[in-house]
Amino acid sequence: MSRISRLPSSLIRAAACTGVATLALTACGSGSGSGTASTGSGSVKVGLITKTDTNPFFVKMKEGAEKAAKENGAQLSTAAGKFDGDNAGQVTAIENMVAAGVKGILITPSDSKAIVPAIQKARAKGVLVIALDTPTEPESAVDALFATDNLKAGQLIGEYAKAAMKGKTAKIAALDLAPGVSVGVQRHNGFLKGFGATDKDVVCAQDTGGDQAKGQTAMENCLQKAPDINVVYTINEPAALGAYTALKAKGREKDVLIVSVDGGCTGTQAVKDGKIAATSQQYPLKMAAEGVKAVVTYAKDGKKASGYTDTGVTLITDKAQDGVTSKDTAYGLDNCWG
Repeated sequence: MSRISRLPSSLIRAAACTGVATLALTACGSGSGSGTASTGSGSVKVGLITKTDTNPFFVKMKEGAEKAAKENGAQLSTAAGKFDGDNAGQVTAIENMVAAGVKGILITPSDSKAIVPAIQKARAKGVLVIALDTPTEPESAVDALFATDNLKAGQLIGEYAKAAMKGKTAKIAALDLAPGVSVGVQRHNGFLKGFGATDKDVVCAQDTGGDQAKGQTAMENCLQKAPDINVVYTINEPAALGAYTALKAKGREKDVLIVSVDGGCTGTQAVKDGKIAATSQQYPLKMAAEGVKAVVTYAKDGKKASGYTDTGVTLITDKAQDGVTSKDTAYGLDNCWG
């Protein structure tokens, strides 16, 4: 998740705005010039708050929101935490957006529980609040959730890993996210379900925060604890690439199966290169685009989005397994993000 991408000018403008939005909200039009439908005073105001403005996943999410705002004549404002976990920054962003008169807020909560009081205050003032990617706790704290089915994402790679092992005894390492984070818990549990395993079958579990360097350290620790590990589940592709680096240093990169979740362009390329066996691809651009449309609909006719909308997940691999539905890396690279 630390990839650096060459961004179009529209995204650079949005990022510049986002950098200050946690302190003082600035409206950022999706259009490239003044006077466009997306920047008009009569247009629907939509807010997007992400965990950070540097993660390629959220860059792509912002891109989807910008495009949808332009297409639907909405005015988009963006904000982000200074770091993943910056709940205070997200609370400030919500307050600023409500004061600026947004009709709806799209948010990827950094702290699924701590953000709830701020969301409740916004909803009490008539603002539609939709969670993207990460559910709040409770999920009912928002009007709707547009997200990947993370349990399914984990289950897909679990089923794949089980099939790829072809009956061999698995020695599983789990490189997780962090304690109590819903996305990480769901992916982990989904993997075990798909593999037909339990936590008792995991010989080593380490938290990585989804970071590549921490993923490498975690894999090094696991290899010391259980040198015969042959299956590695990772919370995301940066952690997977860290694991690959550690395995390669030990000459084990060819005989250990690594599976992951995300579907970013760097991660999908790693699948193509044989570093990762398979990944479950999710679609952040779609999450944001559908969220903007839902806010515009609410502004026009009062109809609120509700419940959970699954924005899709696809297993990506070039080594398909019988009984496990997948698409190849050509498809993955056409639909990746970052």
